[in-house]
Amino acid sequence: MQNAIKKIFQETAVVKAKALDENINKIEEAIKVIIKALQTGNKILFFGNGGSAADSQHLAAEFVGRFQMERKALSAISLTTDTSVITSLANDYSFDCIFKRQIEALGNKGDIAFGISTSGNSKNVIEGIKKAKDQGLVTIALTGNDGGVLKKISDICLIVPSKSTARIQESHSVIGHTICELVEKEIKR
Repeated sequence: MQNAIKKIFQETAVVKAKALDENINKIEEAIKVIIKALQTGNKILFFGNGGSAADSQHLAAEFVGRFQMERKALSAISLTTDTSVITSLANDYSFDCIFKRQIEALGNKGDIAFGISTSGNSKNVIEGIKKAKDQGLVTIALTGNDGGVLKKISDICLIVPSKSTARIQESHSVIGHTICELVEKEIKR
């Protein structure tokens, strides 16, 4: 059992180190874009499915509330929280449009559309990013594997180099917290 525990911890450490090496410049770029958007009165729209939906809610909560320091609330919304909107869109149209339609309704030029998909190929996240680009939003994707379709269509694509969903999600959490911490420090100034 202890060997299995050690193996999991070692795997996540290796994946996180690779994710850092391959994404440090893009993480910095994402932080700067988010700071600029928030300082100019824009907002961040987070979205994803399953564990990525939970990450979307977590990140939006960190911006609206606080991460590590007291500061003004920052404008962020998770598009995964309104079950009436999600279920009506899925029922009346299709599940593929649940983020696209919300971005159409809520997204403004200069906002950030922040899509999360471990595969980079979630159809509804792809459709959300496409709609965001059409409306003049800056698009950021947080993915895994090889980045999938989101790598090709996002302005900034942060790719965790792993095929393991668990290891990808663990790295997504670190990347998300890094973004929250550094945006918060800069906005506080």
